[in-house]
Amino acid sequence: MAVHAHPDDESSKGAATMARYVDEGVDVLVATCTGGERGSILNPKLQGDTYVEEHIHEVRKKEMDEAREILGVKQAWLGFVDSGLPEGDPLPPLPDGCFALQDVDEAAGALVKLIREFRPQVITTYDENGGYPHPDHIMTHKVTMVAFDGASDTGKYPEEDFGPVWQPQKVYYNQGFNRKRTEAMHQAMLDRGLDSPYTEWLERWDKMGIKERELTTYVPCGEYFEIRDKALIAHATQIDPDGGWFRVPMEIQKDTWPTEEYELAKSLVDTSLPEDDLFAGIREN
Repeated sequence: MAVHAHPDDESSKGAATMARYVDEGVDVLVATCTGGERGSILNPKLQGDTYVEEHIHEVRKKEMDEAREILGVKQAWLGFVDSGLPEGDPLPPLPDGCFALQDVDEAAGALVKLIREFRPQVITTYDENGGYPHPDHIMTHKVTMVAFDGASDTGKYPEEDFGPVWQPQKVYYNQGFNRKRTEAMHQAMLDRGLDSPYTEWLERWDKMGIKERELTTYVPCGEYFEIRDKALIAHATQIDPDGGWFRVPMEIQKDTWPTEEYELAKSLVDTSLPEDDLFAGIREN
């Protein structure tokens, strides 16, 4: 189970991993916390489209349907309302009723119920910083970690309300946007005499002093990068097919860094690090 904040997050974080596991016969479910109702139209080709602007929720739902089909996964909506990304100094308050303002334990109940229905062995989500500090991403982290433990807690989440208990075995943080990968791709572009899309990105990281996360798990999935990109492009309001996501030629991506990376946050099974499989320690048992 991959728990994400908005439609499109599943295609930009761990999508090739999911496509690989689906191809291997693994049952994969994406849990989408919000409908992305307050998301901006990031694709310049659709900016100014009145229908899209006025029906963003419905449009993003259709985009999610298309991406789901491309990836071959199942998908469920948790039903919370997008919090938006507040900007300004000072930051404006979050809108009433949005996901990020929900009580964490109550919000986790919706995910507990889904976990008990789907019964995943492995869950992926974001770290405590949300991957980046969007309020919905941070809330997704909080809810997922409570639900990981709460799925087997009948005192907190009784079976008559949330279904028969289930205990997932491992939970991971998506860490695909890591410095090691970025530096390797950046250098690979320069070595071939090409302009790197990561120059400003790396400079910004240096200025911000961002601490590098521990990468514990490298999942080989290069042969599924094309599927990942097709799923990304399906989210047309968010992704410009001529934009920065696709500036590194596919052959360079596969040759330089053919994996997606994760940070093992909790494991109830024995495993040896580093791993190359999210199911390490589970398959053996």
